[in-house]
Amino acid sequence: MTDNSTADQLRLLVERVERLLEERKGLNDDIRDVFAEAKAVGFDAPAMKECIKLRAMDRDKRAEKEALVQTYGEQLGLF
Repeated sequence: MTDNSTADQLRLLVERVERLLEERKGLNDDIRDVFAEAKAVGFDAPAMKECIKLRAMDRDKRAEKEALVQTYGEQLGLF
C-alpha cells in the first residue's frame, strides 16, 4: 500500500465507517430515550421490543414461530 491514492481511499473508507458508527450511537441513544419515555407512561419496554420484532417478521415466518413456541410450550407444560 505504498500508493498514495490507495492509502487515501482506505482512509476515506475508514472515516466513513467511523461517521456511521457515531450516527448509530446517536440513534441507539434516541431509541433508549423513546423506551424510557414509554416506561415513564406505563408501557412495558420488553413487550414493546418483542412487538417490534414480530412486526418486522414476514407473516408466514411469524406464524411458524408462534406455532413452534406453542408446541414447545405445551410439551414443557407452560400452556
